[in-house]
Amino acid sequence: MKHSAKDFLLLDSVSAFTEHFGFPKPTHPLLAVIDLKPTTHRPPPGLMLRQLYIISLKKNLKGKLRYGQQAYDYREGVLAFYAPGQLCTAPADVDTSELEGWMLVFHPDLLHRHPLGKKIGSYNFFSYQVHEALHLSAREEAVLDGLLHGLRAEVAQPIDGFSHEVICSQLEVLLNYSNRFYHRQFLTRRPAAHDLLSRFEELLAAYFAQGGEQPLPTVQYFADALHVSPAYLGDMLRSLTGQTTQQHIHNQLIERAKQLLLSTSLSVSETAFRLGFEYPPYFSRLFKSKTGLTPAAFRFSAQ
Repeated sequence: MKHSAKDFLLLDSVSAFTEHFGFPKPTHPLLAVIDLKPTTHRPPPGLMLRQLYIISLKKNLKGKLRYGQQAYDYREGVLAFYAPGQLCTAPADVDTSELEGWMLVFHPDLLHRHPLGKKIGSYNFFSYQVHEALHLSAREEAVLDGLLHGLRAEVAQPIDGFSHEVICSQLEVLLNYSNRFYHRQFLTRRPAAHDLLSRFEELLAAYFAQGGEQPLPTVQYFADALHVSPAYLGDMLRSLTGQTTQQHIHNQLIERAKQLLLSTSLSVSETAFRLGFEYPPYFSRLFKSKTGLTPAAFRFSAQ
């Protein structure tokens, strides 16, 4: 569903964000460290477009916040990551009277002229769907609290020639620890991950068992079917199998191609079209890269 500018409130600066939610005015123009304390304040309801990076650790928030197409439950306390350009809704019935935690808000301009500006796209958790948030252990939470304390102290200082580098470096350390903790979660929550892997493998096998011509399956197709984001699905599969989602799709695709080449009289081009390839040469290149043989050579070698 498309939204017009009249449908949502645009929050495109740190100061606009803090003012809207009634938080103290930030001491740095591009970054704010916000302490979340028990309060009767309720976030204003409505749809918001936030052109900011936001990392939040919230506990004891009664009610659910919508982020994208999902509802986010903060009662247990989770670490969540929001990328710029995402729509978020704060319903009127959210109770923050027992809210605890913190929020780190920073503008994309903070990362300009720093290597983190290019690296931040590699942190897949900014594109995870919200129900795949990071559940921290007490030790991990203490580590992030310590890093946040350093950031809070730095942004409280007068800005000088070293401020930008120090702030970005501290922020990068926090993101690297978050990345470590996310991958720990893939290991400690293996039963759930293995269940997701099993369901993915079943969907993949079922897709190619349909027969007849069909479009090439995409990573997004399987992510949607499993109700996770493509980034989360990819990271989960790599942690368990060492292969990306696309590699799994290609492996199954090649196995299906072998079956067709050996059990039918379809030409190589017809086989490519049956598998969903629009351009047979691309199918031949992929097949050779995976098997070391062209489709025609593979068929001939099996005779």
